[in-house]
Amino acid sequence: MKIYPAFLSFLFITIFISPSVSDHCNAQDKKVLLKIKKALGNPYLLASWDPKTDCCDWYCLECHPNTHRVVSLTLFSDDRLTGQIPPEVGDLPYLETLLFRHLPNLNGTIQPAIAKLKNLKTLRLSWTNLSGPVPNFLSQLKNLTYLDLSFNNLSGSIPSSLSTLPNLEALHLDRNKLTGTIPESFGMFPRKNLYLFILSHNKLSGTIPASLANMDFNTIDLSRNLLEGDPSVLFGPNKTTFEIDLSRNMFQFDLSKVQFPKSLARLDLNHNKITGSIPAGLTDLELQFMNVSYNRLCGQIPVGGRLQSFDYSTYFHNRCLCGAPLDTCK
Repeated sequence: MKIYPAFLSFLFITIFISPSVSDHCNAQDKKVLLKIKKALGNPYLLASWDPKTDCCDWYCLECHPNTHRVVSLTLFSDDRLTGQIPPEVGDLPYLETLLFRHLPNLNGTIQPAIAKLKNLKTLRLSWTNLSGPVPNFLSQLKNLTYLDLSFNNLSGSIPSSLSTLPNLEALHLDRNKLTGTIPESFGMFPRKNLYLFILSHNKLSGTIPASLANMDFNTIDLSRNLLEGDPSVLFGPNKTTFEIDLSRNMFQFDLSKVQFPKSLARLDLNHNKITGSIPAGLTDLELQFMNVSYNRLCGQIPVGGRLQSFDYSTYFHNRCLCGAPLDTCK
């Protein structure tokens, strides 16, 4: 049988060249990823990171469909992964998503090399043992839309520079050990309608900055801090807020003077020093949840809307509230 040269060429390409053609992974990205794996102690979570295979097929990451550059690195839920965030993460220049989550043995501070990731849109470092401050360099990530640093051991004050992030839509700094005040600059985010503004379970003190009147948050959670004064600027009839949780602080204001957003569906004000009465305007809202217990409220609970659908625990431990579902007013 005669073997044609063209067939021999095809056979050579199939045997010797095809493996490299099928490897879409960028060579530099692969080199960086293997350094990250080594720095983390070659955890089982990264067992698929075999240098002989295409890194775009590896677990915990994603490549761009056209450029094949690594755009997402997501490491999560592994008790055996130990150490610090490797500086090599900053050498993945096309990264848009970086996630280290539910890694209780990940320690150290937030890696400064992250500041090099100019294309980063989502940064989630949560449920870890990270400590130290919330770093100023995060304000250099101008494409960032989602910042989650919750459930860590971060301490110190919140950097005011975060308010310069032009595309930020969600901010999670809850469940840390943060101190100091909420920056006045947080009323000056370029996007006025942040979706999530979550600073709960810290040791923040002081009053609510008046500048926050400029913001229209969908969800606000400042619960379990040491905040005081009048937070009324967070409310307002022209806002589109869905949920407000100010519980377990030291806020002191007259609730009867507050004007609520028509969109408000969840309101938690328990364990404060709130005075006045429950405003009748709350009967106009489609409330799904409400708790005003452990305050200093007085007067009759307005009848109507959803206010009688909640049980007594929503209202108890106030100075002199009465009416359904509490005892009848005398």
